[in-house]
Amino acid sequence: MTRRAFIRYLLMIGAALVGLSALFSQLLKKKFLSEEALVSAGTPDASAAPESPLESLSTEPLMSYFILSDLHVTAGDPQTIKKLRQALDDVTHFDGPVDAVMLTGDLTDTGTERDYKELRSIVNDYKLPPVYANMGNHDYYTIWINKANSWDQGAMPNGKTDAMSREQFKKFFGYEKIYNEFTTKGHSILLLSQEAYVQEKPEVGEGAWYSDEQMSWFKERVKALYQPGRPLFVMTHQPLPPVGTDGGSHQLIRAMQFRETLKPYKNVFVFCGHRHQDFQNGTPHYVQESFHFFHNSSVGRTLNRAYQQEAKNKAQGIYVQVYANKVVVRGREFSNRTFIAEANWSIDLQQA
Repeated sequence: MTRRAFIRYLLMIGAALVGLSALFSQLLKKKFLSEEALVSAGTPDASAAPESPLESLSTEPLMSYFILSDLHVTAGDPQTIKKLRQALDDVTHFDGPVDAVMLTGDLTDTGTERDYKELRSIVNDYKLPPVYANMGNHDYYTIWINKANSWDQGAMPNGKTDAMSREQFKKFFGYEKIYNEFTTKGHSILLLSQEAYVQEKPEVGEGAWYSDEQMSWFKERVKALYQPGRPLFVMTHQPLPPVGTDGGSHQLIRAMQFRETLKPYKNVFVFCGHRHQDFQNGTPHYVQESFHFFHNSSVGRTLNRAYQQEAKNKAQGIYVQVYANKVVVRGREFSNRTFIAEANWSIDLQQA
């Protein structure tokens, strides 16, 4: 074979090898792309797999708030001022989320302009989350107070009216009505308010009277706001009487209608104040009906079983945490910033 022929032979072999290499490369590429398409179309990526229902339950609360009841703030009792400051100090420095603060009645001791001024001076000293409130019986007590800011039962109503008390409350909070609602992070709270006292309706005594208008509003808002599987919260001041009865003095008066309104719904939590009962004196603070019913203690004047202010330094309230599958309710001692072991409830939510 001549030298020229040998070189031509080598060039032919090289070209054939290059062609085979290109063909083999294309076959590999086609196979790889085919398998990749198969994976993306039919085989789930483990890292992108959806979480199971149990895994999706957050370990952090979805919403949390404090309930402070029976503050009884008055310039005539410096202890009430001290205790509210203890509570608000705790709230603002709390080691956990606080999305709102509910004040459930008896914000002041007499409902007078002087007491509201004292309350304003305290609240203004703190950077708080949204604060909502309803009225208690003491917020109507201005009718017992004369021009010298002294108790004068013989001169009742001392030139005052229940309407003036309602206006004072609405002006303080900027409300159009004394009953209202608050929603945050998809969870709602309804606050019902006592609408009259003994100047207008002597028969109510210290009880909570709600008008037809408020009861209709309550029924409509419960229906509109309730979401299956989620809790709905209701705040009152006075407690409920025994099941099957309407209340009188020191109780929610239209109790049968109140209970009937809530009966169709699961996961409703009702909180009241008024009793001032110490979480540590053995009295029950939680009752399960068709809803969950909690009795709060008092910030301003915590009482023992005999309704005496035995432990003068105590100032108590409630901290509520909402989770995907439960609601946790815990009693709080504001004077030393600790949770109360005797007041610790975890309520599983009923699913839809």
